[in-house]
Amino acid sequence: MARRQGRRSAAPTSLLVVSAAVAAFALIPLGYLVVYATSLGGQEVWDLLVRPRMGELLWNTSRLVFGGCLLSLILGVSCAWVVERTDVPGRNLWHVLAAAPLAIPAFVNSSGWASLTPDAEGYIGALLIVTLSYFPLVYLPTAAMLRGLDPAMEEVARSLGLGPGGTFVRVVLPQLRPAMIGGALLVGLHMLSEFGALQMLRFPTFTTAIYDQYKSSFNSAGANVIAGVLVLCCLLLLMADLRLRSDPRLARVGSGAKRHASPVHLGGLRVPVLLLLVGLSAASLGVPIYSLIHWLVVGSSTAFPLGEILSAAGTSIGLGLLAALVTVVLSVPVAWLSVRFRTRTSTTIERSAYVANALPGIVVALALVTVSINYFPGIYQTYVLLIAAYAIMFLPRALVSVRSAAEQPPPVLEDVAHGLGLSRLATARRVTLPLLAPGIGAGGALVFLAVTTELTATLLLSPIGTSTLATEFWVNSSSVAYGAAAPYALLMVLISLPATYLLSQRPSSKVMT
Repeated sequence: MARRQGRRSAAPTSLLVVSAAVAAFALIPLGYLVVYATSLGGQEVWDLLVRPRMGELLWNTSRLVFGGCLLSLILGVSCAWVVERTDVPGRNLWHVLAAAPLAIPAFVNSSGWASLTPDAEGYIGALLIVTLSYFPLVYLPTAAMLRGLDPAMEEVARSLGLGPGGTFVRVVLPQLRPAMIGGALLVGLHMLSEFGALQMLRFPTFTTAIYDQYKSSFNSAGANVIAGVLVLCCLLLLMADLRLRSDPRLARVGSGAKRHASPVHLGGLRVPVLLLLVGLSAASLGVPIYSLIHWLVVGSSTAFPLGEILSAAGTSIGLGLLAALVTVVLSVPVAWLSVRFRTRTSTTIERSAYVANALPGIVVALALVTVSINYFPGIYQTYVLLIAAYAIMFLPRALVSVRSAAEQPPPVLEDVAHGLGLSRLATARRVTLPLLAPGIGAGGALVFLAVTTELTATLLLSPIGTSTLATEFWVNSSSVAYGAAAPYALLMVLISLPATYLLSQRPSSKVMT
């Protein structure tokens, strides 16, 4: 049964120092914006903020984020419940298909739709298409939590007279809150920082406006002010996350009566549910894949420069693996501090790690360029700076996964290890890290997926002559050479499939005794 854990002893100094250093590293782009805004002066900043264009961008960005989070919650939670709690045929297949959109970058998805129909452009098209790319971020943690819930509480609710709907709303949904809110937070942050997909769909937001400003001026005052507003939007999301997040922990000790819930029989709803699942898979997977194959076959620019394709693929894979390793290592101390030692300080440190995720890659890249030129000139135009940008941008992906894993094991296991004479370091190595392994694997896979499809920071920070699958796809698709871009996109999808498959796996849940 879920139970509230009391506040534990003070966090070790070493853990606090390491976590604070990670938070400071993640806040470098924000520091850059603050210093720049301060140098402008209050009146100039105010004049830039009160322009009519700023109101339009705020409206577009706000409705995209709100609508995207809401639709992602509806799609993600509904799919998770159908797959995990009903007798729908082919549950394993639908589980994989619901996670598979993560293997297709949002800008590839948008390019596929936009190249087939002009109706994809505008708010409705942007909302639907970008949501189709990101709803698995809600589906995966929700499905995992549904799989691990003990059905005893639901059975008690039904015995007290609650119907299936009432049981779901009053018993199941509150237990799913951490997964739902964590997934929705990631979706909202991605919506705030999305660039490539929205540029292709011609829907102006803060991010696309920042890119347009930087095209006209490398160090644009307007772009930096817009980026500052974007940070404020991110802070509002984080405050909402703190407000809505459930405080009770869900750790469980002992074998108890844990078992899988009996599937709900759909009966006459089976065919409509299957049709909805087919439609969702067709929209999120079928259209972009069909578009790529279509342009490969009929595109006048279609070409297969094997050497260039393999070189770009090797670079993408190498950067993805290295960035995933670095980012996961940075996320572990922050996640552990925020879960095991809940204080205002630990919460502030954890929240700080999310800020840069709301900034477009171009702002993160320019912040790091400025810092490196002024303080660390030796790493400018090197892979070190590029990996640093990836780690800052995608730390939240790893942090959400590792934190979810850290919520499950009860603190008593570490107390027992200490009681048996193990040091903190030995306990971390023999007890803590094995318990976090599922979250570490999921976080690493999410970061790998993000890095292999990242665009703007890679364009600005990669050493001269470096090409990745994402940058080659962008160069060709921007010049309407869809046939030439298609091989790079297909290879991006193929490279992303193993990580997506790893995320879609159902680990056998072993109850700790």
